[in-house]
Amino acid sequence: MSSDLTILNVMGPYREPKEPAFSYDYSVERLNWATPQGVRIKVSIEHELDYLKNTILEFPGGSVGQQMKCNQLLVRAIADQKLAIVDADGQLDQRLDIMVGPFSGDERVGHLFGLLDQWMQSEKTTLRQMLKDQLGI
Repeated sequence: MSSDLTILNVMGPYREPKEPAFSYDYSVERLNWATPQGVRIKVSIEHELDYLKNTILEFPGGSVGQQMKCNQLLVRAIADQKLAIVDADGQLDQRLDIMVGPFSGDERVGHLFGLLDQWMQSEKTTLRQMLKDQLGI
């Protein structure tokens, strides 16, 4: 599916202060919007990041620095995919600033976790190669 959504800027990751999640802030626009809009994508540490890192990829570990870089790379990959999923779901059609919470436990977007899980499974080899190239593990 082709989308006319353009990502202008991405900032993060940020550690959410009152919940176990990281987030990225995206500035996005469409051709028919007068101004760009903000989208905050939250990634659950336990249900999305750790699930991908430990269950799907079976990440072997590494030094503290390698763990930190691994988390940064995977959180960004998850956030990018979640943005694509909510765009395909039509949640970014209107010109509104929105926040997309973790797909686990949020009744508004929880039904989308299956799509995220499918992506994780299908991109397993690519993600492992990215970690190997970036971290040497």
